Amino acid sequence: MSEVTLDSASVGKPAKKDLPAPRAQRKPVTRSFHGRDFTDNFEWLRDKENPEVIDYLEAENAYTEAFTSDLDGTADAIFKEIKSRVQETDMSVPTRLNGWWYYSRTQEGKSYGMSCRVRAEAGDGLAAWTPPTIADDAPAPGEQVILDANELAEGHDFFALGAASVSADGNLLAYSTDVTGDERYTLRVKDLRTGELLDDEIAGIAAGATWVGSEWIFYQKVDEAWRPDSVWRHRVGTSTEDDVCVFHEPDEAYWVGVGTVRSEKYLIIESSSKITSEVWYLDASDPTGEFTCVRPREAGVEYDIDHAVISGRDMWLITHNMTGSNFALAMVPAGSFDSISDLTELVAHRDDVRVEGVDCFAGHIAFGYRRGGIGRVALAVLDQDEDGAGSAGDASDTSHAAAPVPASAVNFVELDFDEELYSAGTTGNAEWDTPVLRYAYGSFTTPSQLWQIDIASGKRVLLKEQKIRGEFNRGDYVAKREWVSAADGAQIPVSIIHRADLDLSKPNPTLLYGYGSYEASMDPGFSIARLSLLDRGMIFVIAHVRGGGEMGRGWWENGRATTKKNTFTDFVAVADYLLDSGWTTREQLVALGGSAGGMLMGVVANIAGDRFAGIQAVVPFVDCLTSMLMPELPLTVVEWDEWGDPYHDPEVYDYMASYAPYENISADAKYPKILAITSLNDTRVLYVEPAKWIAKLREVVGGQPGQFLLKTEMSAGHGGVSGRYERWRQTAFEYAWIVHTAGAVE
Repeated sequence: MSEVTLDSASVGKPAKKDLPAPRAQRKPVTRSFHGRDFTDNFEWLRDKENPEVIDYLEAENAYTEAFTSDLDGTADAIFKEIKSRVQETDMSVPTRLNGWWYYSRTQEGKSYGMSCRVRAEAGDGLAAWTPPTIADDAPAPGEQVILDANELAEGHDFFALGAASVSADGNLLAYSTDVTGDERYTLRVKDLRTGELLDDEIAGIAAGATWVGSEWIFYQKVDEAWRPDSVWRHRVGTSTEDDVCVFHEPDEAYWVGVGTVRSEKYLIIESSSKITSEVWYLDASDPTGEFTCVRPREAGVEYDIDHAVISGRDMWLITHNMTGSNFALAMVPAGSFDSISDLTELVAHRDDVRVEGVDCFAGHIAFGYRRGGIGRVALAVLDQDEDGAGSAGDASDTSHAAAPVPASAVNFVELDFDEELYSAGTTGNAEWDTPVLRYAYGSFTTPSQLWQIDIASGKRVLLKEQKIRGEFNRGDYVAKREWVSAADGAQIPVSIIHRADLDLSKPNPTLLYGYGSYEASMDPGFSIARLSLLDRGMIFVIAHVRGGGEMGRGWWENGRATTKKNTFTDFVAVADYLLDSGWTTREQLVALGGSAGGMLMGVVANIAGDRFAGIQAVVPFVDCLTSMLMPELPLTVVEWDEWGDPYHDPEVYDYMASYAPYENISADAKYPKILAITSLNDTRVLYVEPAKWIAKLREVVGGQPGQFLLKTEMSAGHGGVSGRYERWRQTAFEYAWIVHTAGAVE
């Protein structure tokens, strides 16, 4: 029997910090592609059904516990700080839908929330859209708890709620749960009149569930690679064996999604890869009908749609990249279209504006876009139909032969905000025919807020601000934007947050965070947990590196596939700026990244580890080349548009091999302390990647005792542990390691 080399004292709770590091046995296997061979000594760790693998992970956990036991006091203090600042017994602002006000509650001592509702009073005008006043700590008259996640989570080490959707008549709730962390959900239907569960139960599906009326549920199944590949129709009260597949996507590079537009007139299916999309629609009045393609897919063309009624006509609002990489906004009569010449342009492509999408209502449209590294919102009031109702039009009036709706019918006006760095976006708008619009607002120093704007008058009302318990004063903290030159001259936006009274005449402990993938933007947002870092004299810095989406589509294009190295060199350029400008020192600088940002951490450790006192990598994608060479793994094929396809293309193989963290560990590099955190049931970044990475670091580099640490959550998924208290404890542990490594004060 092969073995993991472990000191007997490393099994179980360690008593001292002089434990020898776990040493995974070398079991060489050779990977051969395109005439290139790579010997991998630790690929055997992939088999989590092997007790030897579990023993190794448990030994790593024991070793990490030994070398972080002196952080227990700091971690406990940070946990208590987070808990003391959070309004534990709280509720969301009620959202109106189909004659009910829906909201969620949290209660002190309970890890999960409860979904509740009360009847909405009949009425017209703004008064009908003013949410009822409900106490945070007491049920409202007539309150109905439609779902208590605490009850559903009882007896499970992990719990995640997927769908929670109510039928149109308000009588049935479809909800889905995951109790392992592998993101395979089980869908159930609850009768809200009796509280009883119906016999309908569908296992092993994706998270979502879409009602059409009160009889039909559309859901997604996943293939062996965890890819949502099909849409199925279920009739409540019938056997799942009678369910019908209404759409199947055979191309492994495409993911499938389903949902209704806000008007509920159409059911929409979107099948998309990273760079190509195709949309199908169905009139929801005929849920058993056939779907129609809006526009057949064309390689490199992305578009999505929303339904609006403009001058009494059913229209698609189309966000597309057919005229430029930063996208444009256009409209076309609802139905199919073939050519860009069929579209009426509303917002033209611009190099400095990234069009992100629209949110359509009976009488207005909210438009989201990005300029200067900040996401923005604009609002357009629509022309109404002859009755002024703005109701969904008659499909017979939407032919291309009808008189065209002019672009002048949609005129956007940007909402303005006072802060330089902020985030704003529409949220909590369930109803189609509403005279108000809700939007969320927040910044690095302003707790999350929910606002409501009266469309007719433009008056804004603050509905709720995130409650921060204790002595919080937003004026005690400052945030600023600086720009750093990359190696090729590109200007990298950098967000810097610190206490206002921090002594900047000397270097300070600093945390540098980065992500830089999937065109995802790290927008300004408030964090209660981050206060525990700032109050210990730390500076929090976000490097908005290429590969993200902060500066538009080109920012992503120049940080993916065969330009991916820009992501890494951008991050190093920001680190060098912080060091050269006197913000911090190499002994005080810690880097942090998770998932794809964890891959960034792995590369940075290889090429610039000497800049940092420590690197924390959470669910890190550090064995990226191996994963991209395994099409059978979850997500691999759909990821080829992001990273390139080394399986078929030798040039891509060579490019990825030149930076892949696992392949490029070097005895000549200078590595800081490294803490890798992963989850056994993660299906997005498998636990084996950081497990192999840490094992190889020890094999090649050796390192000082406790220099390379691996912590595996044995019952969790990609998002880590579940339950808010468990998450706070996990965050407290991670932050305690950062504080200690950066030398921040207690």
